[in-house]
Amino acid sequence: MEYYGTIGPACADEEVLRRMFRAGMTGVRMNLSHGGLAEHRDWLERIARAAEGRPYRLLIDLQGPEVRIGRLPAPLVLKNRQAVTLGQGGIPIPETLTGLAKPGQTLLLDDGKLELTVTGGRPGALFCTVVRGGKLESRKSLAAPGLDLHLPTLTDEDEENLALAGACGVTGVMLPFVRGREDLEHLRAALHRAGADGVRILAKIESREGAEHLESLFGAADEMVIARGDLGNAMDLWRLPGVQRRMAAACRRAGVPFMVVTQMLDSMRENPVPTRAEVCDVYTAVMQGAASVMLTGETAAGKWPAEAMSYLVKTGEEARRDREAGER
Repeated sequence: MEYYGTIGPACADEEVLRRMFRAGMTGVRMNLSHGGLAEHRDWLERIARAAEGRPYRLLIDLQGPEVRIGRLPAPLVLKNRQAVTLGQGGIPIPETLTGLAKPGQTLLLDDGKLELTVTGGRPGALFCTVVRGGKLESRKSLAAPGLDLHLPTLTDEDEENLALAGACGVTGVMLPFVRGREDLEHLRAALHRAGADGVRILAKIESREGAEHLESLFGAADEMVIARGDLGNAMDLWRLPGVQRRMAAACRRAGVPFMVVTQMLDSMRENPVPTRAEVCDVYTAVMQGAASVMLTGETAAGKWPAEAMSYLVKTGEEARRDREAGER
């Protein structure tokens, strides 16, 4: 089993990182939507020291064909029924979206924590009403269910990061919102051009399109990632557990390793102990055959990053032993 933590302000202290490794963390994820690989040089050195000689995997999560809001001067608190503008004169978003979204379109921000409805617009901007409010921070995800934005597989920033991957010791690249085999082949070619053929490709399944084409992706990626944040935005939430179970079964049949990620111990962003439901979720993912599990906000921005990693590893190892006992 591999156990990943996502870096961020919560684990910027080297001693915290050291405690996460001692708790059993085997890999680190860098979310490059918040800054390029060149900007993470200090992190690379800090992680290497904190590992204390332990081998570990280093994953970079590319921007890929994903939509995010831009930089905000300060976090915003959006209230229910509030009118907001996205685009020019308001919350910055990609111009592509302002030209395609029509009145009635649902927009989901920050893995669906916030919900807006488009009510109108003008060139370069969308007028929206807040359906489900909350705090919005820079560079959070933005999903437009049912809307095809025709985005390129890799951004210019992605290409720059891939060029540095080999020299920085990157062992794996996560590609968000994989839509089909072509996306993965495009990434593979980019890694080849960068002289990084040995870097593994992890395909993040975050949309209906990706889930429906899952089996066609086998062989083009080294590992599948059941990324439940935006995947949960793409369907009724109560359907998500069944989709995860069926995707896990397809990966097992094909002998393809897979990862489960998003909100696994989400309450530990605030609390030192997870909920019973969260522990059961981690256990279930491993019993379904997951080769790896990952924490995101829990370690990047939570109050208890090392404790969260400890619960992840202990629960995962309990499930791994039970899974192996059942296979004998």
